[in-house]
Amino acid sequence: MADSRPSTVLVTGAGGRTGSIVYKKLKERSGQYVARGLVRTQESREKIGGAEDVYVGDITEAERITPAIQGIDALIILTSAVPKMKPGFDPLKVDWIGQKNQIDAAKDAGVKQIVLVGSMGGTNLNNPLNSLGNGNILIWKRKAEQYLADSGIPYTIIRAGGLQDKDGGVRELLVGGDELLQTETRTIARADVAEVCIQALQFEEANLRRMI
Repeated sequence: MADSRPSTVLVTGAGGRTGSIVYKKLKERSGQYVARGLVRTQESREKIGGAEDVYVGDITEAERITPAIQGIDALIILTSAVPKMKPGFDPLKVDWIGQKNQIDAAKDAGVKQIVLVGSMGGTNLNNPLNSLGNGNILIWKRKAEQYLADSGIPYTIIRAGGLQDKDGGVRELLVGGDELLQTETRTIARADVAEVCIQALQFEEANLRRMI
């Protein structure tokens, strides 16, 4: 995103293990970016520092996320249902309705770019992840991806492999499809995913492509 002024970037899911890394990395690059975060609870807000640029809102309620999205240049979507699903926060609500709400709000606000972090494995309807809580999480994630692709907003979709809490910048990253899930290279450090998110903001050629 070439511009003389820092780009304002909102990270949703900023209280999560990957989202918090993206938010922190953006804060460290204050010459390039003005970071914002969106979390679901005040507790999550305090966990990542409690700064005024961290908004509290429920993505399943469209009107609750509008204030965070107004005035931003780019949106990084890192919201996702978790394996131990809480009532009212299943994949249908979070990975479909919640992501759709974010995309709609971004379009209404004139956001220039969206980076969406998804998951590998969605080409297999029988993927074990779909059976967690009978939530069909990958099916709803793919539906949100298609909605973004049809939105008209420049986008990058990052379909990450198995996420690991390890240092980034250590392993070579591979780009490919779900066939990589059958190899020893099917995992990726959260820190590396975070860096890919930020790098995607800087290069126009990353738009309209899917990445791992």
